[in-house]
This record gives sequence, structure tokens and C-alpha cells, in this order.
Amino acid sequence: MVSSASGDHASVAEKGIPAETVNHEGEALARLGYEEVAKRDIGLFTILCTGWNICNAWAAIAATIAIAIASGGTVTIIYGIILVLFLGGCSAASLAELASVYPTAGGQYHWTSILAPQRFTRGLSYACGAANIFSWISVCAGVSIIVPQLILAMVIFYNPGYEPQPWHYFLLYQAANFAIAAYNIFMLKRTSWIQDFGFTLTTSSFVVMVITCLARSTNKQSSDFVWTVFINNSGWSSDGIVFLTGLVSPNYICAGIDGAIHLAEECSNASVAVPRALMATIGVAFLTSFVFAVSMTYSMADFDKVLGTATGVPIYEIWHQATRSEAAATVFMVLLLIAVLLSLNACQQTASRLTWAFARDNALVCSNFINRMHPTLHVPVWAILANCFVIFIIGCIYLGSSTAFNALIGTGLVLQQITFSIPIALVLYRKRASRWLPSDRKFNLGLFGWAANVVTCAFGILVLVFYDFPFVMPATSGNMNYTSAVLGCMAIFTGINWIFYARKKYHGPRIE
Repeated sequence: MVSSASGDHASVAEKGIPAETVNHEGEALARLGYEEVAKRDIGLFTILCTGWNICNAWAAIAATIAIAIASGGTVTIIYGIILVLFLGGCSAASLAELASVYPTAGGQYHWTSILAPQRFTRGLSYACGAANIFSWISVCAGVSIIVPQLILAMVIFYNPGYEPQPWHYFLLYQAANFAIAAYNIFMLKRTSWIQDFGFTLTTSSFVVMVITCLARSTNKQSSDFVWTVFINNSGWSSDGIVFLTGLVSPNYICAGIDGAIHLAEECSNASVAVPRALMATIGVAFLTSFVFAVSMTYSMADFDKVLGTATGVPIYEIWHQATRSEAAATVFMVLLLIAVLLSLNACQQTASRLTWAFARDNALVCSNFINRMHPTLHVPVWAILANCFVIFIIGCIYLGSSTAFNALIGTGLVLQQITFSIPIALVLYRKRASRWLPSDRKFNLGLFGWAANVVTCAFGILVLVFYDFPFVMPATSGNMNYTSAVLGCMAIFTGINWIFYARKKYHGPRIE
């Protein structure tokens, strides 16, 4: 166990954080067997902004809209967002309730360790933690690849004869990965305002885009097309399967919704701030993504041209059609690129805290290095570097097969919902008893808790099944959805680490 850094109470007092809050949070960690190591310098607004920057819902819709266009069109996007609000909202509320009782960086796998029956606690919590780390690595890799996609789309837009090669994407991907990792190590704690800036910039960009597109577009789509026309170009005979597989795109508004949870040990008054951040993030995510999706679909002039855009980024063509200006569309692309970089920064920050927490519990090879919190930089340097290295390896896969790479990053949403469902299923197993959910908790769902918990688990089953389906039929080696195969490979690596290391050394928190 790494010892607590001296002077933490003085540093947080300088930031206006009451010492009694620090003591309370430290006592909560002590009850779980942990020492106060991280510097609590994240306030309520900053944790909310960080959670928003990770999800960045309108940007997520803009970057992944191609999936939904081929799987139901505007109907999947718009009604999918509404469905995800309900499903994801239940998940967020269920997580917020547990976070108000057990605010730790481990989050879901810590809760699993606490709630599981004694004989299953180590194996089940380890599996949950490994799945959570894989999900965050997948999210980081998925956000990283958007950077070269946007940059090269702008190059293609102005140079139609240019044909990007896989190594072009690879180099830009790795540049983003290493640059953000370096920023997280050396600059993040010195520029704590970056999350607040990101929230302000991206929400302002959203407002500007919506108003500009609606004001400038002349050939708007009909309400019938926007709200009722279901487009099935996937080859599936069942529109229901098409809608559920296309739900991946709207589901990205909840990608990384647990980000605030893993920053709990750096957050002041975490038992209150983290649940508020979770619920505020899901609320703002729905509002911005729904308004963005509706306004963009109305602003499309030529749907077929959007579907077959040469840039490979449909939102670029939508902006071009709506504004009737190459310059305006490109400015919007630059703003989207900045939003993606801000999101990647927040994702790497959160992912490293989860990896650090897992290493603190001796679950990973080289845990003695990875679990160290730097005494002056106040960040887990080795955890950041470990994640950066894994993201680098994943990027190398892109050089060999973009299909395999896409399958790997596509596991993020599946694994995320699995890690939500495991501790919530255990809450149901414990019958939501006050021993595990004290009645004086800061966030209490009351009677709604049963329904929210059941919906969360049901959503996990839906995601696990339908997000493994091929997006198009007939399935070939080139268009097959290899998510299930990737999950199997991840399970093998997780099992190997368990057999040769974690089985003897890993221990999660327990409340006796």
C-alpha cells in the first residue's frame, strides 16, 4: 500500500475545501481498508464538467452517426436517444446510489467485492474490474481513432484525389495517444480549469451549430422523413433487429458515464458530488444529443449524398449542405475535433485512475509500479503509461486489419454495461437491504430503486446480445461483427493474469 502524501489537508484547505470533508472521505476509505493517497482537488462543478467531457453527447452523435444512418436512419437516431435516456438513466441512477455509499476509484468492481457472497467475491470482483479496464481502454482507443478520421476527412474534402493509407491514420492516432498521455502526466493538475473550459467550449459550439444549421438550411427535410421514415439498408429482414443493432450510435451518449465514479478519490465531498455529476451528465447528454440529432436531420438536403460522402464522415456533409459554406462546415469540424481531444483527455484521466485502483488491489502484473501516485505531480504516472502502451498496441492492430480494430473498440459499450449490471444484480440479490444501502445515504432512489436496478440488468442483457450481431447481412469476413471473438480473447488474457498472478495476490474491499 502506498502511504498517504503529507500536506494534503493543507493543500485542499487552500482551495476552499473544508478539512472535515477530507476527514470524512478519508474515514470512508479507511473502512474499506484504504489510505488517503490521492489529492482531493476536484470540486463539484469540475467533476460534472469532466463527466460531460467524457460523454460529450452531441459530439458522440456527430462522430458515430454513420452507424445509425445505415441501421434505421433518422428514426434510429432520434428514438434511440429517447430509449437510451430511459435505459442509461436507470443505469446512471443505480450507479449514483452506490457511489453515494462507496465513493472509491474502483467503482463497480469494488462494489462487486463488497456485495458478492464471500465465496465468490474475489473471482467476481476481479472479473468485473478487468472488464471495466478493458472497456475504458476500448473507449480511449475509440476516441483516439476519431482524431485522424476527422483530420483526414478535412484533407479529402479539399483534395478529393487524396487517398489516405492505413499508416496515415495510425500515425495521427498515436500522436493523439502520446500527446494526451503526456498532458495527463505533466500538465493536468496544473491546468485544472481545462475541464471547465471544455464544458463551456463544447456546449457553446453545440448552440452555434444548431442555430446556424437551422437558420442557413433552405431545403429542409419533411417532418414525415425525420420522424417516421425507417431506412433499412443493412440486409436484415427484421426492422427490430436493425433498430437494436443501430442503437450503438445513440448509446454512445452514455459511453463513459461512469467516469466521475473513478475520480471519486480526487473529489471533495465525493458521496454527494459524484452522484450529482452522474445524473447531471445524463440529463445534459439527452438534451444536447436530442436537439442536435433533430436539428441536423431537418437540415439535411440530400440524404443519399450524406450516406455516400467521400470523406467518410457524414456529419461533415450534413454541415456543408446545411450551411452552404465550405468554410463554416470546416470550422464546425475543427470544433468537433477539439471536443474529441478534450474527451480523450478526460477519458485517459479516468481510465488511469481505474487502472491505478486495480493495481492498488494487486490485480495486475507489475502492480508495485502501477499503483504509485507521484508525490509531486499527484497523478498515477505508471498507470497512465501502462494504458498508453496498451492503446499503442491496439493502434498497431489497425495497420493489419481495420475490421479487427473496429471490433475491439466496439466492445467498450458491451463491457461497460456488463460492469454496471454485475454490482446492480448483487444489489438486487441483497434485496437492497439497509446493511448494504444505508437509509441515510446521500442519494436514495427509494421505491424507484427496484425498477431502476432491474432495467439496468435488462439493458446489460440486451447490449450483450444485440451489439454482437452483424450490422449488415449477409455477413462476410470483411463486414462481420467480431465483438464476441474479441470478448473471448479478452477473457483469455484475464484468465491468464488471474491464474499466474491475481489468484494469489488480489483482494478487493470487504465490509464485515
